[in-house]
Order: sequence, then structure tokens, then C-alpha cells
Amino acid sequence: MNKKTIRDIDVKGKRVLLRADFNVPMKDGVVTDDNKIVSELTTIKYLLDGGAKLIIFSHLGKVKKEEDKIGKSLQPVAQRLSELLGKEVKFIPETRGKALEEAVSLLKEGEMLMFENTRFEPGETKNDHELGNYWASLGDIFVNDAFGTAHRKHASNVGISGNLETVTGILMEKEIDFFDACLKHPERPYVAILGGAKVSDKIQLIDKLIDKTDKILIGGGMAYTFFKAMGYETGQSLIEEHRLDVALDAIKKAEEKGVKLILPVDNVVSKEFRNDAEHKTVDVKDIPLNMMGLDIGEKTIALFRKELQGAKTVVWNGPMGVFEMDNFAKGTLGVCQVLSEMTDAKTIIGGGDSAAAAIKMGFQDKFSHISTGGGASLEFLEGKELPGIMAISDVNHCS
Repeated sequence: MNKKTIRDIDVKGKRVLLRADFNVPMKDGVVTDDNKIVSELTTIKYLLDGGAKLIIFSHLGKVKKEEDKIGKSLQPVAQRLSELLGKEVKFIPETRGKALEEAVSLLKEGEMLMFENTRFEPGETKNDHELGNYWASLGDIFVNDAFGTAHRKHASNVGISGNLETVTGILMEKEIDFFDACLKHPERPYVAILGGAKVSDKIQLIDKLIDKTDKILIGGGMAYTFFKAMGYETGQSLIEEHRLDVALDAIKKAEEKGVKLILPVDNVVSKEFRNDAEHKTVDVKDIPLNMMGLDIGEKTIALFRKELQGAKTVVWNGPMGVFEMDNFAKGTLGVCQVLSEMTDAKTIIGGGDSAAAAIKMGFQDKFSHISTGGGASLEFLEGKELPGIMAISDVNHCS
């Protein structure tokens, strides 16, 4: 990685702006999943121990109208962060103005504050020049540790970077290093596992990975578009009729490149999309007209286990079924178990639902890396340049 990190700078006595990704789920004003907050602790402790005057900020959810702000305050995040650190995190319920500026001016070395949801500012997602300038004026150094928004050109990442020396935090550095390894120097055999609902979400990724990998295992809802394209009966399963040609093209390209593209051999099917509905496992060619596929079956899990044997690099993006429902989570759980046993391989989960599933199922510490960015990890693996990362200062010069 040729980007500057927090290890390349002296933060003692400096006002350090830290862009974190605290876009966490909440219910009734309480954080219900603090994994993203926990992931940021290493960077925060490093900066505080180095004597920084720390100003933390993040977005939370989508805010397009005034009423969207309800329930989107970062105050509960500040409270949870304070609990995890055992230190005060002063919360400023503003995104700009005198109260924020005075609070920043009063910070002492080793102290921190957090200001309000960046998306409360309409100019945030538009990378408003004036807004980026203003936030930059609050600090001396900018630490961008929000990989989850690295694929966005927003005021709180790219906008600030145009005004201050910008370095990665420890979490961002780790994300870049792992995905760089997958893209540039993967140890082989290199296997990709792709799931999720739609082929359209992964078209570019499939195409990119066919050029990079030795095998691609496909599960989840996207598999049924492949089955339909191959002439199988798919019943009421999720199908993207306008992507049938894309599926066939992927199969053809994989054959031409000598890449094994492996589809499920059995599926768990049901008449209804609910956890307590009756269900059964059938061969992929025997899906009843009145049923839909909601998970991969035991034979597919065994097949995937066999195909993963000996792999040295594995990247996984997208669950194998409707993992939110216990009766249709066994495929995703099975893949988690297989990967957790691959101690000689570099195993990477590319954020999003697959990361959520792995964490929910208790496999958080069983992988080499679980990404904090779903959309960012997808675009990184597709080989795209991410604006949030491009804006970080290079090792040889400041941007």
C-alpha cells in the first residue's frame, strides 16, 4: 500500500479529524450491533495514546428529508463508544457552528468528542466544497478510517482530504492490504464464493473474478437466474429474466478461461417466504412449480467443501440463502464452518450480508478478515478506483 498511515505522522497536540464508519443498527435509541464501533477502537486508542485532540464523526443511515433525521442521531453511538473505551466521549449535537468550534478549541491532549451525523448536512453526499472546507478547518490532520464509504465521493472524506494531509487509520490500512492481496498477488488456488439475491448486483464482480480466480462457487438467490438460463425449472424462485444472457455469458467465459464455475446441486424450497413455512430439499432440476428456493442443501455444502480443499485464498461475498430465517440459514452456516476450518488459507469476507451472517453466527474471529464495507469491497474487487482511498496522501507526497 502506498498510502500514508497514522504511523507516518506525529499526532501529539494536534487536532485530529477521524472519519469513522459508525453506520450501525439501532432500535429505540440503543445500538443493537456494535461491531463497527469495536472495529474502530484500535485506531482511536492509538490516536489518544499519541496525544491527539480527537474529533470523531460519521454518517448514520440515509437522510434525504428533514423527517429522515428522526432516530439517526449519533448520540447513542457516542454513548456506546464511551462505554467501550471507559472514557468520556463528549457529544456535540451539531454538524457546524459555534458550539462545535468551542468544544474543539477546549479539547486537551488525549481527549475526544464526536459531532452529529454528517448526513444531516445536505451537502455531505454532494461533496459540497464549502462543507468540506469547513470540516477541514476544525483539524490539523485528517485520518480516514471509513472503508465503508471509500467508494463514495462525499464531503466528509474526499472534501476534507482536499484541504488537509490525509492518512489511513489502522482499520482502513488493513482493508486495503487484504483486498490488494486478492487483486494483485493472491496465493493460489484462489477461490471466490458469491451469493446474495441478484446477478445484477455482481455482474462486474463475476466478470472480474473469472479473470482472477481458479474457481467460483455460486449460491444464494442469484443461482436461480443461472438455473433458468440453463433451462431448469425454477418454480417461484427469484429470477432476473433480463440477466439470463449475462448468466450464460459468465458460464461460457469461465469455460474458455479454464475457471471452474460451480453451482448448487440441491436446494431447500418452500411455498412461502417465512421461517415456519413447510420446506424440503430437492435436486436443482426438481424444483416444484409452486415452490421457491431459499437456501442451498446439504449436498451442495458437501460439494463446496470438496471444491475448497487446498485453496490458499478465498473471498466470499453474499449469503447462500435467507440467513435471517433460521430454517434457511444452514447453507450460509455450512460455508462459515468450512471456511473457519481452513487455517492454512487467507479467508476474506467482503462485507455486507455475508459479513453480517458470519458475525451473527459467531464466526467473527474465524476468518483472516471480515470487511466493514459491503459496497466498497465489491467495487474494490471489481478493480475500481475508490475516491475515498485515492484522496488519501501518498507515502511520497501530500495531496
